[in-house]
Amino acid sequence: MLVCELLSGDRPSNHKVNETTTEFRRIAIIAKPDDVGHLKSTLDLLQTVLSQRGLTMLPDTRAASLLGMRGGQPIESLAAQCDLAIAVGGDGTLLSTARLLADHQIPLVGVNLGRLGFLVDISPNDIQDCLVAVLEGRYDEDRRFLLSAQVGDHTPVLAFNDVVLHKWNIARMIEFETWINGHFVYTQRSDGLIISTPTGSTAYALSGGGPLLTPDLEAIALVPICPHTLSNRPIVVGADSAIEISVCGHTDPTEVRITCDGATSLTIGLDERLRVRRHATPVRLLHPVGHDHFNVLRAKLGWGELPKN
Repeated sequence: MLVCELLSGDRPSNHKVNETTTEFRRIAIIAKPDDVGHLKSTLDLLQTVLSQRGLTMLPDTRAASLLGMRGGQPIESLAAQCDLAIAVGGDGTLLSTARLLADHQIPLVGVNLGRLGFLVDISPNDIQDCLVAVLEGRYDEDRRFLLSAQVGDHTPVLAFNDVVLHKWNIARMIEFETWINGHFVYTQRSDGLIISTPTGSTAYALSGGGPLLTPDLEAIALVPICPHTLSNRPIVVGADSAIEISVCGHTDPTEVRITCDGATSLTIGLDERLRVRRHATPVRLLHPVGHDHFNVLRAKLGWGELPKN
């Protein structure tokens, strides 16, 4: 069960707890775009909680529609007006919100209506206790970095979980070369490569056999997808590393795609390189006091459980 009150004893050094009066007065509400069973009732509860505390609710277009309110705005417009954003949905809702809010340094809270919920860690039943505590200034702050992916001279795209180079509409493997900080690493034949943040290490990278990275680790994982040789293994590099990839061999670049957080798809040309680096501005996640990453792993992944008799 989630602990929502101040705990006695020492706290992990990578968490920041603000026990002063909150400065959160204008609260953006970002709703899951598709319909889910408890979305409307959860938004109603949020509206009530914020109204009771005299706070201004700034809904996005989806939330405003469900609440019958006027003035719903795109997330990009809300970023310049709010002090705090609440993403209501699953991890996907929080990922998309984080990418849009990162450069504005808006703190972000997640209310979980999804399945796993690694990032959205407040359930609708805990809104009265956990969310109110956050609004009062009692929270753990967790800063996570994003990746910036750029192909050639095109506009960079952000990723919170991962940047994935993968085959497209073909059954055979693709071939590509990888450089890190200007040094050639390898030529690889595989179904692709996952370039993951610590946040994304529990997503696609985990399914691909990659390592679990703690959120505060300054590192990026490169995880091959079904490599052709047994010598290709995941590697972990520093978070400030400059990663470059180009398609080579007999691979047609039109058979390759680059996907950021499973949402944005990019193409790559024959003479172009994919460049991936840490984005300059981190995401500010707020959790209820007592948030424990390892507890999340045990609860969501059944990690470390003994076999049942």
